[in-house]
Amino acid sequence: MDKKLLDILACPECKSELKYLKQEQELICMACRLSYPIRDEIPIMLIDEARRLSSDETDALK
Repeated sequence: MDKKLLDILACPECKSELKYLKQEQELICMACRLSYPIRDEIPIMLIDEARRLSSDETDALK
């Protein structure tokens, strides 16, 4: 994932910063507890495509 792209992307729901998880190919919003998938190196920044993270998942990311 391009560093410049990561610097400008924000959560579409709350506009918070996103955390990039390389192995999982996901962008994580800790504020909303949403995970946005990355498919073929393209971040899918649609709220309907995001998955809700469990509290255990968000705790593990802190």
